[in-house]
Amino acid sequence: MSNAASPAAPVANRGAITACVILAVIMQALDTTIANVALPYVQGSVAASADQINWVLTSYIVAAAIMTPPSGFLAAKFGRKNVLLTAIVGFVVASVLCGLAQSLNQIVAFRLLQGLFGAALVPLSQGILLDIYTLEERGSAMALFGVSVMVGPVLGPVIGGWLTDNISWRWVFYINVPIGALAFAGIVIFVAETKRDALAKLDWFGFGMMSLFIAALQLFLDRGEQLDWFSSGEIMIEAIVCAAAFYLLVVHTLTAEKSFVNPRLFLDQNFAVSMVFIFVVGVTYLASLALMTPYLQTLMGYPVTTAGIVMGPRGIGTMLCMFIVGRLIGKVDTRWLLLAGLGLTAWAMYDMTGWTPDVSQWTIVSVGFIQGAGLGFLFVPLTTIAFSTLPAHMRGDGTGLYNLSRNIGSSVGISIVSALIVENTQSNHESIAAYVTPFNRAFDAAAAQSLSPLTAAGRASLNELVTLQSTIIAYMDDFKLLMLMSVAVMPLVLLLRKPKAAATAPSDHTAVME
Repeated sequence: MSNAASPAAPVANRGAITACVILAVIMQALDTTIANVALPYVQGSVAASADQINWVLTSYIVAAAIMTPPSGFLAAKFGRKNVLLTAIVGFVVASVLCGLAQSLNQIVAFRLLQGLFGAALVPLSQGILLDIYTLEERGSAMALFGVSVMVGPVLGPVIGGWLTDNISWRWVFYINVPIGALAFAGIVIFVAETKRDALAKLDWFGFGMMSLFIAALQLFLDRGEQLDWFSSGEIMIEAIVCAAAFYLLVVHTLTAEKSFVNPRLFLDQNFAVSMVFIFVVGVTYLASLALMTPYLQTLMGYPVTTAGIVMGPRGIGTMLCMFIVGRLIGKVDTRWLLLAGLGLTAWAMYDMTGWTPDVSQWTIVSVGFIQGAGLGFLFVPLTTIAFSTLPAHMRGDGTGLYNLSRNIGSSVGISIVSALIVENTQSNHESIAAYVTPFNRAFDAAAAQSLSPLTAAGRASLNELVTLQSTIIAYMDDFKLLMLMSVAVMPLVLLLRKPKAAATAPSDHTAVME
């Protein structure tokens, strides 16, 4: 995503430029997780159901997924500095609108807007860093960039929890105003504009079909459970539009002279397999975060600040293991590192399948750390092997598609686990309630008198208890699904070809950690 043509900045300004673009990256990275812990409060404010409120997360991810690939074209056409400044202003304005939202439709619309503008922040900021540092210094610069991206998962839940508990959930969005203002001012003062390419072109038909496919797929998944899937005319239309857009995208990709998606990318076996891996990583990581927030606050009764603190070590585990893996790359077979990451992720999910609301804080923290460590073992090795055999001239297209796969995995994963929570809770409730009858001898015990199905108060208490148990089982089923997905992709490691000893992850593709 880098415009390598830009001149190197004066050494005296590099520190200021680095600080400014890192602020922009942190602002965007924070918003991927900071809203998670506030979701139950947002849900109450906008009167949304448990599955509807996750649209606040998926709308942002989908919009970012759609707009990430064309960010390079926009920078070439209009100048990287101009696009970056526009993205910051748009992101901050959309953040304020999210904080002011009074209904579910408003906050989802404004989160879409936030994702559309925020998509360009990471790749363009990264491009600036690559241009102002020499080839020998880029490794250190990209390490700093990677840490700034990972600050979001670490600080997001903690800051979001504190702001929600002490001020209001709306401040998880308002906090972007001072950060954005500092980044904007610094970029205006210190960053030089790149040359514009008036001949730059974008495959608008391919881009349009891809956007329509993703949008229709997300609507289908988000609204399917609420509208009883294919019994709804709306869901049928969304399914047809999704299938038609995908078909047209595939045909156009295979027949157009220069399509939005480069089909030759999939001839590289390592890249094609890595696309599947990063999709699963997107599903397991953000979907599990979306599950943890209501689990901690609704089922376990944790205050929002406490929920944010116990979720923080997940990001610390990721950051720590990324540093460790960075030293192991080239010394240990990358495929073994991938297996270690998948194994740690599956182990964490397996442990979570046995959780009840009585689980200790230490267990939550330690298992979260293990899951984060698994992610740290996956990100860098996966990037290394994905691009190790890809020709240099195809890496720009590969980066956009790679990030797109991860974002789609994240949004699809959140939608699926949210729908399964609602559906399985209802199914489990029906199964357990079948044993709640006046003829069940268990209700004869003295300790069960308050739960007698013969009294109105007893029936109300029984329904509350059955609903709680049904919900716990539904969460267990979701964690089990995520565990099985992590295990199921392990055999794909056998399809990966070992990179040459000199192969390393291309420094201009660290954006996969976004």
